Amino acid sequence: MNARNFALACAAGLALAAGSLPGAARAETRLTLSNWVPPTHFVYKDILQPWIDAVAKATEGRVVISTLPKPVGSPPQHFELARKGVADVTWGNFTYEPERFKTMWFAELPMMGANCEASSVALWRTYEKYLADNAAFKGVKMLGVGMLGGGQFNHPGKLVQSLEDLQGQKVRMGGPIQKRLIEALGAVPVSAPATKAYEMLEGGVIDASLHGLESVVNFRLDGKLKYHSIVPEGLYDGTFFIVMNQAKFNRISPADQQAIMKVSGEMLSRRWGQAFDQQSKAAEAKMRSEGHVFGQPDGPLLDKIRGVRGAMLKELQAEGPSFGVADVDSMVGFYEQQYASLKP
Repeated sequence: MNARNFALACAAGLALAAGSLPGAARAETRLTLSNWVPPTHFVYKDILQPWIDAVAKATEGRVVISTLPKPVGSPPQHFELARKGVADVTWGNFTYEPERFKTMWFAELPMMGANCEASSVALWRTYEKYLADNAAFKGVKMLGVGMLGGGQFNHPGKLVQSLEDLQGQKVRMGGPIQKRLIEALGAVPVSAPATKAYEMLEGGVIDASLHGLESVVNFRLDGKLKYHSIVPEGLYDGTFFIVMNQAKFNRISPADQQAIMKVSGEMLSRRWGQAFDQQSKAAEAKMRSEGHVFGQPDGPLLDKIRGVRGAMLKELQAEGPSFGVADVDSMVGFYEQQYASLKP
């Protein structure tokens, strides 16, 4: 059975099951959501499920979103799964397809903002103003965007405080921005998903790993990574999406489209950011209570990081027209203005 047929079969089963639920008879539109994390994961539990409930309430039960029993593809496939209509709603990481979504690179650069609520809302506003009609997003309805809230240096044996601390160190990372950054700092980038970090640390394949603080705990790496060097406003970031197949969205009544977007868009992006901020705060508190060591890179290392950021911004400005953004500097300036106004 291919992915599309699997999704349709699951949707049919869920629809039959939903028929016994209160208010289900009123549902005019049934949508499927493909989710690739466990239902206990905070992205599903604290972001997606409350949003699903909010959609049902906002539409008075006319639009029901059912989560498929298992994902219909790998995490990097989820944007395309929604675009093709294999699943109606999906979420994922733009970083998984970096060349396709070069429009989002600016938000993943160093020092773009460590407060995830502020950065996620700023990214949504930037998307609406500069990117809503960009060809990269054709075929989907953007429902929300989100950020990590800043990734950092994490090491099992020392604080990364200087350029010398990084020379020759093998650092797990993901995506072209992190690769460029690690190389510029004199370390050796090792591309691998965060899920592989534990075994790579255990086997001595890597010396350090880039993660947000919440990821250190949620990927159960806090038993290995004991030293955390915090770059103000983040060493790098990640950008995420929640999308619906555009054709499916178009078939929803205008009134219900409006109701869905009232609980999506900026509101959903804010919910995303709040959840990540809460997770990061709890992770830091947990690790501090366990004796983890926190510090900050010295001036020369921070200056080097700023230099990489500046060089990449210049390159993006020059390349912007090739990915449909005439003035990247203007877009980045708007994002930074929004972030500054939203940051607590």
